[in-house]
Amino acid sequence: MGANYAAQVSKQMPLVDDPASTAYLTELGNTLAKLTERSDLVWHFAIVDSKDVNAFAVPGGYIYVNRGLIERAQTMAQVAGVVGHEIGHVVRRHSVKQMEKEKGASIGYAGLCIVSPQTCRDAGDVISVAANGVFAKFSRDDEAEADAEGVKLLVRAGIDPHGIPQMFRILLDERKQTPGALDTFFASHPLEEDRIAATNALIAQYPAAQLKGMVVDGPRFQEFKQRLQSLPVSKRASKQ
Repeated sequence: MGANYAAQVSKQMPLVDDPASTAYLTELGNTLAKLTERSDLVWHFAIVDSKDVNAFAVPGGYIYVNRGLIERAQTMAQVAGVVGHEIGHVVRRHSVKQMEKEKGASIGYAGLCIVSPQTCRDAGDVISVAANGVFAKFSRDDEAEADAEGVKLLVRAGIDPHGIPQMFRILLDERKQTPGALDTFFASHPLEEDRIAATNALIAQYPAAQLKGMVVDGPRFQEFKQRLQSLPVSKRASKQ
């Protein structure tokens, strides 16, 4: 099922076609994914060629991060937090559970509407689940569970988990400064000040000595980010 959804995403959404950039994200993602109870999955990581801020997961271990989100991040730990969060959605089977609740949904289109409801509408596909927003966003409980998974994974990997609330702060501050600029992200990721407080509280449960010296950033991430910023927007992306 996940492979079918991923094939639809590849057809409908522009992906960054740069092996070096994809390889870096894949390496970072696999570092986290192998520490989960779903290390048996063959995980896939891709960069969506869009300046919009977004990230999403498809059942079966397919993780997508928009270049716009990566370009706004300041450190590796912040992007790792986003990837860990999306891995958490897969591990907790949030998308699958939503689909199981929605009887009669078109399986052929459900996955696409989970990751990009606007794409379904733009394509002219009149699908009740897309119009009703059933798959448009996870519940606050699901988001909290994914946040907790993200914190846990980053700590296991030796990456500073403070990257998660830091990334939330970057996005909230941008929303305040430029209302409407991040509508795509906030439509699918409920995010308020209390979520920053909640993730900070989770991190505070770990001994300070354990968190000391965890990796925050490195030259490879900055090179990855600079390379991504230097890439021209694809023709497919410019038509979106």
